Amino acid sequence: MSELSNRQMIVRTVFQIVTVKVLLKICFAKDVIPANFVFGDSLVDAGNNNYIASLSKANFVPNGIDFGGPTGRFTNGRTIVDIIGQELGLPGFTPPYLAPTASGPVVLQGINYASGGGGILNHTGNIFGGRINFDAQLDNFENTRQDIISTIGVSATLELLQSSLFSVTMGSNDFINNYFTPIVSAEEQKLVPPQVFVASMIARFKLQLTRLYTLGARKIIVVNVGPVGCIPYERDLNPTAGTSCASRPNQLAQLFNTELRNLIKELTTSLKGSIFMYADVYRIVDDMIQNYRAYGFDSGSFACCYIAGSFGGLIPCGPSSKVCLDRSKYVFWDPFHPSDAANVIIAKRLLDGDSNDVFPINIRQLANV
Repeated sequence: MSELSNRQMIVRTVFQIVTVKVLLKICFAKDVIPANFVFGDSLVDAGNNNYIASLSKANFVPNGIDFGGPTGRFTNGRTIVDIIGQELGLPGFTPPYLAPTASGPVVLQGINYASGGGGILNHTGNIFGGRINFDAQLDNFENTRQDIISTIGVSATLELLQSSLFSVTMGSNDFINNYFTPIVSAEEQKLVPPQVFVASMIARFKLQLTRLYTLGARKIIVVNVGPVGCIPYERDLNPTAGTSCASRPNQLAQLFNTELRNLIKELTTSLKGSIFMYADVYRIVDDMIQNYRAYGFDSGSFACCYIAGSFGGLIPCGPSSKVCLDRSKYVFWDPFHPSDAANVIIAKRLLDGDSNDVFPINIRQLANV
């Protein structure tokens, strides 16, 4: 037998041993959730955009200042899904799909497909160039699913996926970087009424969530759109609102959320064995912003990482930005994204909150179903 053949056999044997160890760990672990599969936009991107040609990136300072350095996460520390994974006892952070490390036995514990600038609609985020919208993220998951089947077989794969946690954080960019994009979308806003735009989002989302179910997902958390009119970027774009949030973006977000809640109920009823959860992040974040001092923050409207604007929202966070000294005192890290401190509050309310925060059950209860 040649030296090359011996080496291939050794590699194959080592891979099989590692895979068996991972499977045994999954089977006998106290954690009910064996794997975490993440879909979404920059709110939960763990670094996929590092590997594509895109204007939507966060792999530079001061991002990650409280994480040990920039990783491609659009915040100073952890994302909501990072924190939820830690709370559920999942090993490490779920790796981004495009990272070289997201291969082999590690995929059995979940993958993060999220992409900054991504949306429900495929033309969302065009201004960034490269981004991975939800349809493409589902394509990537289908590739992962096939890799898992090749490793452990169809039956074990279906069992793994049915026990795993799936989360979808999508929709904000469809408003911020599509319908409300300054100048670019002015004509669309005239021609397409808000109700029609929202209806198109819901119709597409229904197909996408159904496809996720068809691919094997059963425990699916769907996060609604937050109060986008309250982010520093929208506040600075709408100075006539004064110190209040911009009303129109929030109105559309609420219109979408109402339809989304109905869709979640419909899917749970029609798709046998599914548990779709509606995570009301709009309610949680709005409460934080309106009562920021009660949560221990000094600011509920200004970006910690800023360059220009009354709320620090006019220019994205970058190496030339100023950074607040105590990030834990700000709801917003940059013009668009929550801080690690805010993400902790959101994550814990999704984990342990009542039906006002997450419906019909919370994530910790879902983990035990």
